[in-house]
Amino acid sequence: MDKVLITGGLGYLGTELSKFLANRGYKVKIIDIGYFNNKLGTNNKNIKVIKKDLNNINVNDLKGFKKIIHLAAISNDPAALLNSKITWETNVLSTLKLLEICKISKIQQFIFVSSGSVYGVSKKKKVDENTELLPLSDYNKTKMVGEKIVNNYKDFFNTVILRPGTICGVSDSMRLDLTVNAMTYSALTKKIITVNGGNQIRPQVHIKDMLNIFLFFLKRKKIQGVFNIGFENYSILKVAKMIKKKLKFSTINIKKEFDIRSYRLYSKKILKKGFKHNFKVEDAISDIAEVYYDRKLNNSKQCYRTSYLSKKLQK
Repeated sequence: MDKVLITGGLGYLGTELSKFLANRGYKVKIIDIGYFNNKLGTNNKNIKVIKKDLNNINVNDLKGFKKIIHLAAISNDPAALLNSKITWETNVLSTLKLLEICKISKIQQFIFVSSGSVYGVSKKKKVDENTELLPLSDYNKTKMVGEKIVNNYKDFFNTVILRPGTICGVSDSMRLDLTVNAMTYSALTKKIITVNGGNQIRPQVHIKDMLNIFLFFLKRKKIQGVFNIGFENYSILKVAKMIKKKLKFSTINIKKEFDIRSYRLYSKKILKKGFKHNFKVEDAISDIAEVYYDRKLNNSKQCYRTSYLSKKLQK
């Protein structure tokens, strides 16, 4: 049975990834500080959860594992601003420590989740992996530095760096502060979709496509490098109109722009390697609406990462 260690495996993406891989025969070990609690349940025998700060990780934690997926981070721009010191320690220094332990442990594959936002603001129609990185925020900057550190270890094990766009769709550890998720939930609960600005272009990727991306690389150990992961480049206003059309009853409220980030992700590189994406923004909207109407949508305080983390990061 293949084994995979996932850092940050209790987050929005990590929760679904852990279940996804475990259900496909992988033995999954999660190391997570536990900010967002465990939404995995206790039914899956292929998942083991270790509640631990990444700063305290050691060689014993990696014993028996040759593949690492590194998700753990203070993620998104507003959350990263809450405590700059912790953000840099978590996203950069902890990554460096983990890589050193991976080197000692002679792992075979290290998959690092960066962010498409490392490109900052770009008017290029095809923002590919060779586009200059111009990060604007602490979060973007820590991801860029993290990439450079990971790249320094490519001679010791296979390294894969993923630059996903904004992820959308349903998770048991839900996030309602991401573009599609937030606007869809607002439409469902308030009948209003608030748009800040509207002309900013944001690449989107369905969470199910992200899960398949990880499986794609786990099965292809020889592929390495940097890969954009974003298949639909829409303006914020376009997303709002899609939600309105899909749900049929909401109105759009446009406010003054406060987040200028605007860029497209050109993801031909991963498609040329053989990956096929199967899910769209429309699917995410439908999925969120379905679980909402089934009264299964997690809408706890933890779904709003910035406000929830504010107390924890300022302790």
